[in-house]
Amino acid sequence: MKPVLFSASLAALVAAASLTAQAGTLPPAPSDTIVVRLPNKAVMTLVVHDAQQLRQLPQYHLDSLVARLGGYIRRADAATKVADTERLTTVFHPNEDKPGQDLPEEIRITTRKHTDRAYGPSNKVEVLLEKKFGLVINTDRGTNDQPRAASRPDRQAYRDSMRQARWDRKSSSTDVVFDLGLNALVNNHIDRTTPVGQTPSQPLTLRTGGSRYVNIGLNFKQRLGGHRSPLYLLAGPEFAFNNYMLEGNNKWVNQNGLTSVVLETNGRQYQKTKLATSTLTVPLMLQINTHGHSHFRIGAGGFVGYRLASWTKLKYFEENTTYKDKDYGSYNLNDWQYGLQGVLGFGSLTFFAKYNLNPLFRDGQGLQAQTLSFGLRLLQ
Repeated sequence: MKPVLFSASLAALVAAASLTAQAGTLPPAPSDTIVVRLPNKAVMTLVVHDAQQLRQLPQYHLDSLVARLGGYIRRADAATKVADTERLTTVFHPNEDKPGQDLPEEIRITTRKHTDRAYGPSNKVEVLLEKKFGLVINTDRGTNDQPRAASRPDRQAYRDSMRQARWDRKSSSTDVVFDLGLNALVNNHIDRTTPVGQTPSQPLTLRTGGSRYVNIGLNFKQRLGGHRSPLYLLAGPEFAFNNYMLEGNNKWVNQNGLTSVVLETNGRQYQKTKLATSTLTVPLMLQINTHGHSHFRIGAGGFVGYRLASWTKLKYFEENTTYKDKDYGSYNLNDWQYGLQGVLGFGSLTFFAKYNLNPLFRDGQGLQAQTLSFGLRLLQ
């Protein structure tokens, strides 16, 4: 229906609408609406589901009901001001308070905290009569009959406030994390012994682009403190894959209880030679999150992980054929890994770093070095 200007009593308006319904001019839609625009820019909307409901409206004495609503709205607004949420629904039962006067059995009034923003939902009151009819009173923010257009900063501020409100109400969540980065070995030095007949190990140098780090998992976040606290505790299972690819024509060799890096001497030229591991890791971090347009986060903590598998891979070309030799084994790697980690992010960009406190290999059975992984967190 088109908007109806408020120029008569509410009862007369409803009676006129009822006659229209009886004449058969009311469209047979699932619900129909009467919109009343008041001189003070307020808008009142009556929603009915069919003509029969529209004809029943006069029995509710809406003129006196609107006068009674003033007291209900003041009580609902007072409750909203002290509520923890931005939106509050208050239920009243007029028919129980004044029995025998054919008043609605139930009135639900939904109010929002008052704000001065020029964009987003208006401060409005929603009234449901017996959950059948809807009466919505809304206030336009503009200076004329048309709502005022919001600027881009206004729209962004509204989105930020809504995002902040959602995070304020949300005390816990589960996020998928996906990290992509590189590995480096720090504090490394040559192993203590060298197998008989082999050339002593050279100082270890990794190929930067090939020594990749990939991590995927779940982070369970729990807010610490009140509903507006930015501090979270993070934990969850993660699966990490570390590649340690060697520079030059070196290869990983596991012999006589010692894992070494030796130079290939039989003339074969390697395209790739790497040691790889897969690890189940459980991080535990404290993280500070701020939300909104300047979404900032910083977190630090530790992790512990267990090696699931390890293998070496050699790729080389001989006699017009490419060979890929893959060999699984422990390679004297420490089964348990533990260390420190941290994240730093702004907006959609997040960096991570992980540092293993214990050596990659068992003491005296391989190169003594710790793993440093760093890169970008693509999902969180």
